[in-house]
Amino acid sequence: MQTASTNICERMGRSQELSEFKHGTMIGCHLCNKSIREIALLLNIPQSNVSGIITKWKQLEATATQPQREGVSTC
Repeated sequence: MQTASTNICERMGRSQELSEFKHGTMIGCHLCNKSIREIALLLNIPQSNVSGIITKWKQLEATATQPQREGVSTC
Protein backbone atom coordinates (compact mmCIF):
# COMPACT_ATOMS: atom_id res chain seq x y z
CA MET A 1 0.00 0.00 0.00
CA GLN A 2 1.26 3.47 -0.86
CA THR A 3 1.51 6.34 1.55
CA ALA A 4 -0.26 9.66 1.07
CA SER A 5 3.07 11.43 0.62
CA THR A 6 3.95 9.43 -2.50
CA ASN A 7 4.44 11.66 -5.52
CA ILE A 8 1.45 11.44 -7.89
CA CYS A 9 3.74 10.75 -10.85
CA GLU A 10 5.19 7.76 -9.05
CA ARG A 11 1.71 6.39 -8.41
CA MET A 12 0.30 6.97 -11.87
CA GLY A 13 3.42 6.32 -13.90
CA ARG A 14 4.23 8.01 -17.17
CA SER A 15 3.34 6.67 -20.53
CA GLN A 16 5.45 7.15 -23.59
CA GLU A 17 4.79 10.05 -25.88
CA LEU A 18 2.71 9.42 -28.95
CA SER A 19 4.53 9.02 -32.24
CA GLU A 20 4.47 11.62 -34.99
CA PHE A 21 2.49 9.13 -37.04
CA LYS A 22 -0.27 8.95 -34.41
CA HIS A 23 -0.31 12.75 -34.13
CA GLY A 24 -0.71 13.00 -37.89
CA THR A 25 -3.36 10.30 -37.93
CA MET A 26 -5.36 12.19 -35.30
CA ILE A 27 -5.18 15.42 -37.29
CA GLY A 28 -6.09 13.61 -40.50
CA CYS A 29 -9.12 12.04 -38.86
CA HIS A 30 -10.10 15.43 -37.44
CA LEU A 31 -9.88 17.00 -40.89
CA CYS A 32 -12.12 14.20 -42.20
CA ASN A 33 -14.76 15.28 -39.66
CA LYS A 34 -14.30 12.37 -37.26
CA SER A 35 -15.32 13.17 -33.69
CA ILE A 36 -12.82 13.13 -30.84
CA ARG A 37 -14.59 10.06 -29.48
CA GLU A 38 -14.32 8.22 -32.81
CA ILE A 39 -10.62 9.09 -33.11
CA ALA A 40 -9.95 7.95 -29.54
CA LEU A 41 -11.68 4.63 -30.14
CA LEU A 42 -9.94 4.12 -33.49
CA LEU A 43 -6.44 4.73 -32.09
CA ASN A 44 -7.08 3.35 -28.59
CA ILE A 45 -6.00 6.64 -26.97
CA PRO A 46 -7.84 8.55 -24.22
CA GLN A 47 -10.19 11.28 -25.48
CA SER A 48 -8.37 13.88 -23.39
CA ASN A 49 -5.13 13.16 -25.24
CA VAL A 50 -6.84 13.41 -28.63
CA SER A 51 -8.51 16.67 -27.62
CA GLY A 52 -5.21 18.11 -26.38
CA ILE A 53 -3.33 17.20 -29.57
CA ILE A 54 -6.04 18.72 -31.78
CA THR A 55 -6.19 21.88 -29.64
CA LYS A 56 -2.39 22.31 -29.83
CA TRP A 57 -2.49 21.69 -33.57
CA LYS A 58 -5.11 24.41 -34.01
CA GLN A 59 -3.01 26.87 -31.97
CA LEU A 60 0.46 26.04 -33.29
CA GLU A 61 -0.37 24.47 -36.67
CA ALA A 62 2.23 21.79 -35.93
CA THR A 63 1.99 18.20 -34.78
CA ALA A 64 5.56 17.87 -33.48
CA THR A 65 6.13 17.83 -29.75
CA GLN A 66 7.51 21.20 -28.75
CA PRO A 67 10.65 21.39 -26.59
CA GLN A 68 9.92 22.06 -22.95
CA ARG A 69 10.91 25.40 -21.44
CA GLU A 70 13.81 25.42 -19.04
CA GLY A 71 12.93 25.61 -15.40
CA VAL A 72 9.64 23.79 -15.82
CA SER A 73 9.79 20.51 -13.98
CA THR A 74 7.75 17.48 -14.74
CA CYS A 75 7.38 14.56 -12.42
